[in-house]
Amino acid sequence: MRYLPLFLWLFGPLSVWAVIMLIGSPHIVLSYRFHDNGRPHDPLAPRVYVSCDYLGWHGWRRVEAKNGECPWVRFFKVGA
Repeated sequence: MRYLPLFLWLFGPLSVWAVIMLIGSPHIVLSYRFHDNGRPHDPLAPRVYVSCDYLGWHGWRRVEAKNGECPWVRFFKVGA
């Protein structure tokens, strides 16, 4: 019982590992493709995205956009 507090630091890394195994590792969108609406450099113009490129711990992932949108952060399963 006296040595139990010495191992409490293990709960942090183990919980991060469990979240990555269950939900996936976080990836952030850095590039995307969309249909040109005549104003490609206007950040407020409405766009319909076609594909999104994400960068994370396991490298780049290119996925199709969901409902014409690219979320800023997505979670991908390890090895999938």
